[in-house]
Amino acid sequence: MRAPEREADPWQDRLSRSPEARAVRQWWADVAEQTARLGEDGYCERLGELFSRLSPRDFAALGLGCTRRIDRPCREPLTCSQDPVPPPAGERPALREGPVAGACSGFWDCCTRYGVRAAFTADDRHLAVAVHGRWSRVMLWVDGIRVEAPSFLDDVGHWVDGRFYVTTMAAPDDHPLQGHVGMGQTAILSLVIHDVATAATHIVDPEPHEDWSFPVAVLRDGEWLLYPTLEARDTDHPDRTHTLR
Repeated sequence: MRAPEREADPWQDRLSRSPEARAVRQWWADVAEQTARLGEDGYCERLGELFSRLSPRDFAALGLGCTRRIDRPCREPLTCSQDPVPPPAGERPALREGPVAGACSGFWDCCTRYGVRAAFTADDRHLAVAVHGRWSRVMLWVDGIRVEAPSFLDDVGHWVDGRFYVTTMAAPDDHPLQGHVGMGQTAILSLVIHDVATAATHIVDPEPHEDWSFPVAVLRDGEWLLYPTLEARDTDHPDRTHTLR
């Protein structure tokens, strides 16, 4: 009597067909050897470069948490491993939150010290990847380009109009309102806007009188409205407007 055939694992099938995902899995498995050879930052730099080559389904196949549930791997591979469904004619794609064909649009690594975070645009054309390096310093790549910043970047950001990736970083130490609020966090933040169309990173620091404890940038009619807090955004009271040069 023949033993019943085991149902194929859709994520294993995805891994077998994705050299990019296999390269990440091997690099992750070789962490001790490669860290000894390259150092902590060198290992993380290569990790960020490799993750920048992945598709949403690659992230899901590797077991990272997703937008729907960040603390565990995807449990809906029969759905999420399917090809993404194009939006109806004339409609713009929307960010995905599973279980959905094509997998989610965002992923989080809650299991390792590297705390990898990935954010795709709704059409999957652009990808931002954050990796925690030495001393938990955040290293950021957008479309595979390392985003350089003079201070400590946040590991959370978001896409605006499918073109700009916006996050924050510690504002300059000489800002009159700057201080530390615990756990290495600073009281005043600057805005970081990366434009994938020009591959340029723009840093907007608060003016001396601006109390940017949670700054928000909103793009409206080609200009950026800069708000000091979420509450100011909700009541539409920006500190100023800004045009990228």
